[in-house]
Amino acid sequence: MKIVYLSLGSNLGDRAGNLRAGTAALPAAGVQVRRVSSFYETEPVDYLNQPWFLNCVVEGEADGEPLALLRELRGIEARQGSRKEFRKGPRLLDIDILLYGDETIATAELQVPHPRMLERKFVLVPLAEIAPGVSHPSWAGMTVSDALERTTDRSEVKHIPGGEFRF
Repeated sequence: MKIVYLSLGSNLGDRAGNLRAGTAALPAAGVQVRRVSSFYETEPVDYLNQPWFLNCVVEGEADGEPLALLRELRGIEARQGSRKEFRKGPRLLDIDILLYGDETIATAELQVPHPRMLERKFVLVPLAEIAPGVSHPSWAGMTVSDALERTTDRSEVKHIPGGEFRF
């Protein structure tokens, strides 16, 4: 089993409900959920003309192939009705693989560690909540907490009191 970290985001419809449904669907996709961060309301990055997001990070265990997991996650998004009209645009649910154990993957379909995760507060803040000391061999000893301290991302990230996934 590998420890995996997934980022979930939603900025359309019932955002909290979308995150909860996405998290609840993970076991059927082969991810045993261990921890879920609080929910955070986050300012859009890159494409700014859209509603704010609700984000969280999930820590889980998986034992399949990373590309198979990616396909399962895309299936969860599709079953939730999520469609990406355009890159970085609004969506009901987006699930990204941040880390898959210590693996480094670079294919057209999947890049692990997620290529921009160390530059994005909407990923780093919830990840630091549940796994501040996590590192990856490609980070030269830097932890998630270190990356959060060093980020130049100044976008707003607000903790949502009472916003979380309940097991």
